[in-house]
Amino acid sequence: MKSEVAEKLFTFEEYLAYDDGTDNRYELVDGRLELMNPPTFRHLLIAKFAEQIFDTEIKRLGLRWVCFREAGIRTGWRKSRLSDLYIVPVEQVREFLDRSAITEIPPLLAVEVVSPESVSRDYRFKRSEYAALEIPEYWIVDPMKSKVTVLLWEEGLYEETVFTGNQNIVFRTFPELLLTVEQVLAAGNIG
Repeated sequence: MKSEVAEKLFTFEEYLAYDDGTDNRYELVDGRLELMNPPTFRHLLIAKFAEQIFDTEIKRLGLRWVCFREAGIRTGWRKSRLSDLYIVPVEQVREFLDRSAITEIPPLLAVEVVSPESVSRDYRFKRSEYAALEIPEYWIVDPMKSKVTVLLWEEGLYEETVFTGNQNIVFRTFPELLLTVEQVLAAGNIG
């Protein structure tokens, strides 16, 4: 469930400075604050697993990249989305360390984990906003449908490939990484 907060239209700068004295998290959508529900535990476990895998691969390859979970991506003039996970070059955040964790430059890879209330947001709205930014690789991990959709930016459009079961997910960002959909989805379970 999402709910809009206040009638006021916020600028991006006002959004960065907004503090309602709670731990609530908001996205900025066309100038309106939209309250985001806390994610499910399955959602958090899958995002944590992906972050650990990516951090390990970044370190193995000696890349000067950093992986952030639940940080923001500015997607328009009065728009900012909270991504479940994204990867950016270190230089992209170095001068903004003491500012809200919202990148204004498109990340190299963005990952969204679908929850019951985020289906249209992850498949439709974020997809079109991420396409407008030309984010090179966008994953939609859907534990409800047991699939991972990988969208690769090609010649002005996202080319979509859906992976299921024990299929290896094909990465542009990490071409040597071997990871199956089953492994990703299994991370959302507690043994």
